[in-house]
Amino acid sequence: MDGDAPLFVAVARLQVHIPEARSLKSKRSVTRRLQERVRSRHKVLVVEADFQDLHQRATLAFCALSTDAADARARMERVRDTIDEVFAGMILGWDVDVTRF
Repeated sequence: MDGDAPLFVAVARLQVHIPEARSLKSKRSVTRRLQERVRSRHKVLVVEADFQDLHQRATLAFCALSTDAADARARMERVRDTIDEVFAGMILGWDVDVTRF
């Protein structure tokens, strides 16, 4: 792989509190809408990464690939902007890591 262009992977972890969720079904309804909105707007991978069995808490992970580290980080910033626009719950944490491969 010597001589190949660099590849950067940006991974963001979002921890949220969803106070209106009284069941896993209602929680998944909220998280699914958020996942679909982010996925369709930004073409990133989105998975529920933790707290699958809790009603009011969720961790979502977002992943994007790029050949430029600044572009990868900027994509995650745009993802965060979308989350701020559409998510009505409480954001408990947001961490972004960009790694070169």
